Amino acid sequence: MPALSAREVCQQLRDAALGLRPLRRVGVEIDIDGWRLHLDFDGSHLHHCLACRSSDGREGTLDSWRWGTDPVSLLSTWELAQVERLLRLQTTNSTEC
Repeated sequence: MPALSAREVCQQLRDAALGLRPLRRVGVEIDIDGWRLHLDFDGSHLHHCLACRSSDGREGTLDSWRWGTDPVSLLSTWELAQVERLLRLQTTNSTEC
């Protein structure tokens, strides 16, 4: 099974930013329609996607993506802000319970 590309993972983040796919925080990971992404934060800002497993079982890691291309770096400024906003909402909602 071929490894995931950074662009495939980035597309999941874009779809979540656009509201096309639901984003749900699951511990230190997020779930986007069955895709599990392990993210790294610098304070409250999304810094890197360290690893991802697609819904069909393919995997990719920061070390395996071509030239070290991080899916987060492929997002537009607006898309990154939207994903960070969605993650903040998830954190806020989980602490209110």
